[in-house]
This record gives sequence, C-alpha cells and structure tokens, in this order.
Amino acid sequence: MPPAVTDSLDIWAVDSQIGADGSISVDFLLPTGIYINLDVPRDATISQIKQLLWKQAHAYPLFHLLMEIDSYMFSCVNQTAVHEELEDETRRLCDVRPFLPVLKLVTRNCDPGEKLDSKIGVLIGKGLHEFDALQDPEVHDFRAKMRRISEEKIQSLVGLSWMDWLKHTYPPEQEPVVPESFQDKLYSGNLVVAVHFDNCQDVFSFQVSPNMNPIKLNELAIRKRLTIHGKEDEEVDPADYVLQVSGRLEYVFGDHPLIQFQVCKALWNLPQQFSGPLSVWDISNPFKIILLKGNKLNTEENAKVHVRAGLFHGTELLCKTIVSTEISGRSDHVWNEVLEFEINVCDLPRMARLCFAVYAVMDKMKTKKSTKHYPVAWVNTMVFDYKGQLKNGELVLHSWSSFPDELEEMLNPMGTVQTNPYTENATALHIRFQEYAKHYFTCNLRIFFLKQLQALLQIWPKLLPREALELLDFNYPDQYVREYAVGCLKQMSDEELSQYLLQLVQVLKYEPFLDCALSRFLLERALANRRIGQMLFWHLRSEVHIPAVSVQFGLILEAYCRGSVAHMKVLAKQVEALNKMKTLNSLIKLNAMKQSKAKGKDAMQTCLKQNAYREALSDLQSPLNPSVILSELHVEKCRYMDSKMKPLWIVYNNKMFGGDLVGIIFKNGDDLRQDMLTLQILRLMDILWKEAGLDLRILPYGCLATGDHSGLIEAVSSSETIADIQLNSSNVAAAAAFNKDALLNWLKEYNLGDDLDRAIEEFTLSCAGYCVATYVLGIGDRHSDNIMVRKNGQLFHIDFGHILGNFKSKFGIKRERVPFILTYDFIHVIQQGKTGNTEKFGRFRQYCEEAYLILRKHGNLFITLFALMLTAGLPELTSVKDIQYLKVKYDLQLSGTFQYVNFDTKMNTF
Repeated sequence: MPPAVTDSLDIWAVDSQIGADGSISVDFLLPTGIYINLDVPRDATISQIKQLLWKQAHAYPLFHLLMEIDSYMFSCVNQTAVHEELEDETRRLCDVRPFLPVLKLVTRNCDPGEKLDSKIGVLIGKGLHEFDALQDPEVHDFRAKMRRISEEKIQSLVGLSWMDWLKHTYPPEQEPVVPESFQDKLYSGNLVVAVHFDNCQDVFSFQVSPNMNPIKLNELAIRKRLTIHGKEDEEVDPADYVLQVSGRLEYVFGDHPLIQFQVCKALWNLPQQFSGPLSVWDISNPFKIILLKGNKLNTEENAKVHVRAGLFHGTELLCKTIVSTEISGRSDHVWNEVLEFEINVCDLPRMARLCFAVYAVMDKMKTKKSTKHYPVAWVNTMVFDYKGQLKNGELVLHSWSSFPDELEEMLNPMGTVQTNPYTENATALHIRFQEYAKHYFTCNLRIFFLKQLQALLQIWPKLLPREALELLDFNYPDQYVREYAVGCLKQMSDEELSQYLLQLVQVLKYEPFLDCALSRFLLERALANRRIGQMLFWHLRSEVHIPAVSVQFGLILEAYCRGSVAHMKVLAKQVEALNKMKTLNSLIKLNAMKQSKAKGKDAMQTCLKQNAYREALSDLQSPLNPSVILSELHVEKCRYMDSKMKPLWIVYNNKMFGGDLVGIIFKNGDDLRQDMLTLQILRLMDILWKEAGLDLRILPYGCLATGDHSGLIEAVSSSETIADIQLNSSNVAAAAAFNKDALLNWLKEYNLGDDLDRAIEEFTLSCAGYCVATYVLGIGDRHSDNIMVRKNGQLFHIDFGHILGNFKSKFGIKRERVPFILTYDFIHVIQQGKTGNTEKFGRFRQYCEEAYLILRKHGNLFITLFALMLTAGLPELTSVKDIQYLKVKYDLQLSGTFQYVNFDTKMNTF
C-alpha cells in the first residue's frame, strides 16, 4: 500500500509535488557507472523518461559503451522493499511509486522467474524475500508443495509416459552404499512393510527381503489383494502401480533394491541402543520439558513471575496444568526448571499443543486469602513438528501480549501456534524438549491399526457439506477427521463454496501446519474457477498484514499467483485502483477541516479528472463481483460522505448493460469484516427461505474487506434512507419522524395503480424478512439512518456495527428495548394506509413466523458459521459467550409448539 498523503516524505502524493511544474528530481545510474540527476514530470511514462535520459546521456562519458536503448530497462526498489524491473514502460512514474526517486538502468533480464516473483510480491503486498529470510523448513516445504500444485495447473509434460513423468517430477532418492550394520536393524533379516491401496481401505503387511525391488513388492501386494477379494484369475500389471511413501511426496520405483532407497534407510539410522524402528508409542515415560528462562518480560520491579503450561488437544485439556515457581526480576528471568506433565509420551495425540502463559504476581496484592495474577504474555507450540516427529532440543518462543476475554485454565489453546514475528520487543520463553533420538518417528508397525481407523473414515457415507463444516471447528483437531470434512466439502458446487468461503479462510487459522487438506482444497478450487480465485485472493490479502497469519496467508497467495498468472493482471489493476482510492481518501481527510464540503467535492472531482486517477479507476473488474465491469467514471456524480472516515462514493457509467449507474463506496478506517459476515448470513437466510418456497426479497448487497480497516461496499441504486424520506416530507426536521404518511406517500410517488400494490407487497415481504433476521442475529443500533427503501418498495438494512445483542446503551440504559424494528409508519404501509387493516398485518405476521421456523430448523448451521469466525478478531465475536446469544434466539431447547408461541409473543409487543 502507498504511504498516506499525510507523510511528509510521500513525494508521489498529489499535494506533494516538488516542482511547481509538476516535475520531480530523480537520480539515474547507468550500466557504465555514470550517475545523472534529472528533473522529470511525475506523470511521465517510463518510456518517455528513458528517452529523456538517453538524450541527456549523450553528453556524458562512456556513452559509446552503451548498447541500443531497447536493450535496457529501469529497475527500482518498490514500496514493498523489493527490486522491481519496470518491464511495462507504459506505466507512469507516479503509479510505479519507487520507495526513493532512484532508477537504475539495467540490461533486460531474460529470467521470467525473477520477474514473476517481483510481480507477485507487489500484488500480494508482501515481498517474497521475506519468506526466504525466515529460513523455516516448514515454510520452505509448503512453498515447494504449493508451487507444484500451481505449476501442474499451467503446464503439462506433453509426450511423456506416466512413469517418465514420475521420474521427471519425483526422482527417487537413493544411496547405493549400504552401511555394514544394516543387518542388525532388520527383523529376522527382513524389512517389514505396510502397503495401503489408495482410494480404498485395504492395508497389507509383509516381511520382505531388503534386496527385493519395488516392482516385485507391487506384485506381491496386488496378488494378496486379489486373493482376499476372490479375484485370483484377474490379470493386473504391477507396472501400472507405484509405491508412494505414506504422508510424503516421495515414490519408490525402478529396478533398485529397497535397501538403497533413502526412505527405508532413514528408519534404520537410529542410535545403537535401540533395536529397531522407534515410535512414541514405545515411550511410557511422562512428557516433560525444561523451562530455561524468559526475556523481556517487562514487569514491575516488585513483581514475581511464574509460567503456567498445559497440554491441549483442541479445547480438551489432556492433563492437569503445571505452574512454575515464582521468581523475581524485571526483564530477564531464569528458571532452569523441569515441568513434568501427568501424561505419558505414548498417550500424546498427533495434534497435541503445548500452551504457555506468563503471569505477574504483585506482592502488594498478596493476602492470606487470595493472590492477584496479571497476564503478561502467552504463546503456543505444537508437540510434534509438521513432519510428525516429536520436537526435541531447545526452542525460543516469542510470545503475544494481547489476551482473549476467555481463557481455559488461564491459557489460550485457541490461539495461534505461530510465534510473534516482531521479536525485538516480544517476551521470549526459552524451553527445551527432551531428546529421545536424533530422528524419532511417530509411526511403526502399530500404524496398521491406525490405518484401519482411517479406513473407517474413508468408507463412512459423506456428510452434507453444510453438516461437515462443523468438523472444521477448533474442537476437532485430528488431522484425519479434518481431511474427512474437506472430502465432504468437495461435493460443493462453486456457488455453494463461495457462500462459505469466508468461514473456510478463517478456519485456516485453526490449522497448525501450513500443508493441510484445507489449504490444498481451497487452492485447487480457486485455480479451477477465477471467481472463487478472486474471492480467495481478497479474503487472504485483507488479513495478510496480521502477524499471526502473515506467512500462512502470504504463501497461499503466492501459490495462487503462480498457478494463475493470467489472473494477476486483473488483480493488479484492482490493487492499483484501491491504492488510488486510499490516497484520495487520505487527501480528503487531510483537507476536510480546512475547506467546505462543496470545495472538498470539487477538489475530489478535480483529482478524478487527472489521467493518473482516471486510468487507474476505469475499465476494471469489480472486486465485489468480477462479473461487473467498472468501465468509465461518471466524475460529476462522485462525492464523499459526511461520516468521520469520509467514505468515497464512486460512480460509473454502465455502458455494457445499460440502465442504472453503477456505484461503489470505498471506506478507509472502518473494519468491514463484521458487516461482511452479517451480509453473508443474510444471504444464507435468503437461500434457505427460497429453498422452502418463501421469497422475502432480502437484499444482501456486496461488501468486501480489502485491507487493514479498508474495503468496498456496493451502492444500491434507486434507494433512500427512511430518515431522508421523512425529512423531505416535512418542513420541520424535529417533526419529520412523527409523520406516519411520509413513507407511504413516497412509495405512491414512484408507483401508480397496480405498481403500488406490488410495491407494498414488496415492502411487506422484505420488512418481515429483516424483522426476523435482526431479531435472530441481535442486530443493534437500528434507526432511520441505517434502514433504506428502494423505489420498488424493497426495504433493507445497512451498517451492522452491533450484532449478537451488543446493543448500545446510555447511562446504563439500553437504547434497543424492542426485539426488532417495526415502527408505526412501517405498519401504516403494510396496512395500505388503512387503520385496522388486520388482514394485511396478519399476513405480515404469518410471513415472520414462517420465516423464523425455517431458520430455526437450520439453527445449528448458523451457530457453526459464527463459531468458525471466532478467530477473525471481530470486536463483537470474541468468545463462545457471544454465540450463546444465537442459541437463545433460536430457542433450540424448545419443542416446535413452544418455539412458535415464543416468537408469537415477540410479535404481540407491537
């Protein structure tokens, strides 16, 4: 993102031009080592600037050593601190926005990989060099796997047989030299191998000679399978099968003996005191770690500090938490203390996580009865690494300082297992895992029984995707259960997937490792459908600034870009347009206190008429909906709104389809994710009602978070707020809200004859839908400024800053004292302006009650969707207590008769 215009160093901002003629001083470095300083127009294209430089370079030494002008291009350091080659010379300098006004003339680079890396870094807002600098093997492995998926989508190895393709893509890792001591590691001179046939539950174990080759092992496994299934006479070619190492992208094939494959030798390369392949199942000792020390605790001098540690599997506490001794100190604390848990290593589940919390105890608060604990920091880590190996050795955990509202055993098991990347000021805990062996794998012959359990998941009938979503909750951490859930999601159509994509992106935060079934599923579906791809791109990019998910989301974005290079240009255009909107919004905020709104509007329109803005904001696919083309700005209709953040109201001519103008609202400074969630739920309600044969004319307009407290909202055409309708009907502002005829008269103005009856029916249906929706979701702060009506009678709500019963209050008194908004002027319209028209109001009540009962049948789905959003960090959805509101409103504990009476009671308040 470009820096805000309030930054005095922002030389690319509209109001920060250095020269009076719009020029800027740029330093140029030629390949000959010659340095030239030139004043160039900030709006000039890169091609024009190169011509100016070439003309000036004639007068400098060593010009004769330069090649033709077309052999060179400029490079610079961009806003993400990455070297970017300016291959597209039609771009303007002010759009390129180098970090400093320095351009280097370089020979054109023919390496497309480096160019692609640079483009991806600019597009996702995070330089790829940051991933390299982490030197994290899991990050490295994940990038490699995702890159393979992406490249397979855009490349095909034409003309190769499948075996040749396998050799090319996954060459076997072999070591021809076999250690002399390998005989001591075998079972009666044989290897023990478990073979699992893909896409079925068959698992077979064999003792085979280490000199057997893979084809012979294939033949042995196939023959045993055919015999068990009574198909001994069936002819199957063993060469049609290949052995894949379980859980790894590694294959065993060819004519070499099994003993020469690294995967087999790795299991034998163990310390001499062990007699064979080892597993955590063989360790019956209690799990223990050593708490070494803590740095940068930043507590008060008279405070004592202790560390609480616990083992969790999802939300389940596996054993009693351990508390270290209390020690004094201000910044550095040394414990060197063994923390032993009441659970054996062999009983640890694969997805067990170790959670820590640092607490300070104030001496002055200590009494004989109680002790006051102050949280300082928390951090989590997995017990097993991403390869499934038990962690060992020393580990430094950089902690997080923000605590959630609810803590289980004063720990935060639902928090991220990523450590704080901002290590400079973060509290650091130094711990040491026990070292059982150099390589200690989690699997041995008892994997046979685990495979049988996995096989049960494979043969179970698939759940409906809506039901399977619950299995992705934090309460289900098991890898194979989550893989089963993702398998159920594969039944989803693209339309259904887009409905739940918001939650699925948030669920990625529950995944402890980068490479998981869910990330692969989302990437594959995004690469197969550009509409899904665009939604996934913006859901990820809008949160890539959050430290806890920056690497995870950034890596998936990188993988998507590599697999959809053609889509990058479309997305880059959207990013550029949003950057321009952000710059313009910052300029408006800066000048809002200095000039009137009329002058501010004129200044905004003047900016939009500039070529740089007009080109950046024209002819792009809408981030809200890729089917909508934002073609040409209608500058005269563009304005900004009066609210604190000065949202931009951008209007486009609708050339392609004709009809109404297309409007979008850009907000910078407001978190739109809660609005996005609420509108998604409204959209789902609309789908469920329509599936049941009830169309309540809900209008869930588009809303998309695109960055840190910024995003876009769809402007609904031909609509006005209730407040404006009332105000325009009365000469006295104070009396406007009491004019019950205002809304009906407004509808009569735009609807004559039969059209008026249709508009009133439209109003009645949509009013019923929103009454039920706002009641169930606990949407607060409802007033005439955030309820709107279209000219066709369709009512809809906007601005969802308060949900789940978090109503505004003043002096301790809640402003919302009714279950939903149904004012007298609404009832007046529903009754067609006839007082006592009980028939029409009775139909309205019937719509409400029917709509409520339909939603109640799907109450668990809504609760699941909100539960999956707990990691989003929304201000009014931070704990399980917030979701309790939904359970009460859906009355899930009541029978059908009682629920009807309960909602009917709410209706009787009017």
